[in-house]
Amino acid sequence: MAVTAAQVKELREKTGAGMLDCKNALTASDGDMERAIDWLREKGIAKSIKKASRIAAEGLSKVLIDGNKAVIVEINSETDFVAKNEQFLALLDTATKTILAGNPADNEAALALPVNGGTLNDQFVNATATIGEKIVLRRFAVVEKTDDQLFGEYTHMGGAKTALVVMKGGNDELAHYMAMQVASMSPSYVSAADMPADIVEHERKVQTEIVRNDEKFAGKPEQVINGAIEGKVSKALKEMCLVDQEYFMDTAKKVSAVLKENGAEVLCFVRYAVGEGIEKREENFAEEVAKQMNA
Repeated sequence: MAVTAAQVKELREKTGAGMLDCKNALTASDGDMERAIDWLREKGIAKSIKKASRIAAEGLSKVLIDGNKAVIVEINSETDFVAKNEQFLALLDTATKTILAGNPADNEAALALPVNGGTLNDQFVNATATIGEKIVLRRFAVVEKTDDQLFGEYTHMGGAKTALVVMKGGNDELAHYMAMQVASMSPSYVSAADMPADIVEHERKVQTEIVRNDEKFAGKPEQVINGAIEGKVSKALKEMCLVDQEYFMDTAKKVSAVLKENGAEVLCFVRYAVGEGIEKREENFAEEVAKQMNA
């Protein structure tokens, strides 16, 4: 029977196997999904299936710059120990170079990029099978600049945090410091002008509730309460904006002042902190060892 692209996609998502392997499995199984999964397992191609439900919240991120184009990539593993594995580091290097060259639109397109006669996804499947942990491409961003702009990049603790900045004016050293600022101080936006209206509105609602539930404002005139709300909103929003933060090299200055002194402007940035936003599973090491001994 003819195998459809939808079936191949579904099997690929379930097993992590390459597209060609999924197509062959479905063809050999007359389109039966469960039989196709068994076929892949029997061939040793889907060794990573059992690992699919595990939480991968460790890993590393990396920045690679080539001329006017740069990429920042995060790959996750289950433990930080595996992130130091030579095969993991080689995969991170391969993924970063492949994505920078291929400029894919999303993770699915990135994993379909050709690598050594297969795909980037095959590289992840093989790494998961050989290393023995779930290893995934979490996210990436390809960033471009013009000839009169600068890239600034910073890598903290070997890739636990990375930042990539595009800056106009200034110099390479300042661009590097701006990337350090982004990595360490975690701004969400360059300035208030970049902040979506719904973010501002959400912060106003949160701060309004905080102030109105604060006993020290009980019985105060509405004008005083509203002033307190606006003050808190302004402070919270400034903490989200790079240019309004204290400059980490000189806390007496704001980032905006440092940029102005150097005739520079940060146009955009990307910051990755590995595992950020992923709920990590808490495990008891002694219990885990006992499970392994009794298995």
